[in-house]
Amino acid sequence: MIAQITANPQILGGKPIIRGTRISVEFILELLASDVSEKEILEDYPHLTKDDIRACLKYAAPSF
Repeated sequence: MIAQITANPQILGGKPIIRGTRISVEFILELLASDVSEKEILEDYPHLTKDDIRACLKYAAPSF
């Protein structure tokens, strides 16, 4: 598993989340798919990093 991504059955029903947050990988991917820029995500969620966003993408497409 990717270091920034974790899953815990006690948090968001076990969905993969960014470690140390309650923000799901799915949510970040939905934002990106809706044309929300990385810059906007980082402004709206300042506790996230560029590496967190990249980890979500890598989690969704591990062969890249």
